[in-house]
Amino acid sequence: MMTMQEFRTLFGNGLNKQNAGLVQLLGLCPLLAISNNVVNALSLGLATMLVMAASSGAVSAVRNFVPHEIRIPVFVLIIAALVTVIDLVMNAFVHPLYLVLGIFIPLITTNCIVLARADAFASKNHPLHGIVDAFAMGLGLTLVLVVLGAIREIAGQGTLLSGIDLVFGEAAADFVLHVLPGYPGFLLAILPPGAFIALGLLIAAHNWNQARAEQRARISPPLAA
Repeated sequence: MMTMQEFRTLFGNGLNKQNAGLVQLLGLCPLLAISNNVVNALSLGLATMLVMAASSGAVSAVRNFVPHEIRIPVFVLIIAALVTVIDLVMNAFVHPLYLVLGIFIPLITTNCIVLARADAFASKNHPLHGIVDAFAMGLGLTLVLVVLGAIREIAGQGTLLSGIDLVFGEAAADFVLHVLPGYPGFLLAILPPGAFIALGLLIAAHNWNQARAEQRARISPPLAA
């Protein structure tokens, strides 16, 4: 069984203290390449989160039956099988979005954050702990992807949810939010250099917030027993 404190710790690590995108700086290739708008970022983030949770649960379940010397190839096979399922499902049900995301769906197999959590945490803990940890890490990465996608999409196109019709059909095109009507666009924001700049600003904001929190903790008087 998992205690509430363990649950909070795992989610705190995944969302903040060990956030894959802002602290560990893992999975930067898809983070930078697919975060040009919110729809692409959220889609890849959710796919990665599902693969992480499922693979960590599977790795935790078989950890006592896999020899240490061949654990990495076995973990990669498990991840690859799950990624193949996600890849086929997206190809079947959201084909236009699948074409946009392209090679980055199969590349989840080699995403270092997925394999790293499977080896560093899931292979040493109970399946429930492994699933919760992977879900929290995936959620943290997804949130960074969405925020980065929102910043770049607004700065680059003046919109939000551009491309949502790729998921829900042409009727969903009306859901696109024109945050800055008549905005001419800023090409740099949706190009790779814009991704580096926006991610750098997010990392700086996260570090500043952490420094403020630590400073407040140091100057706050201890609670009376």
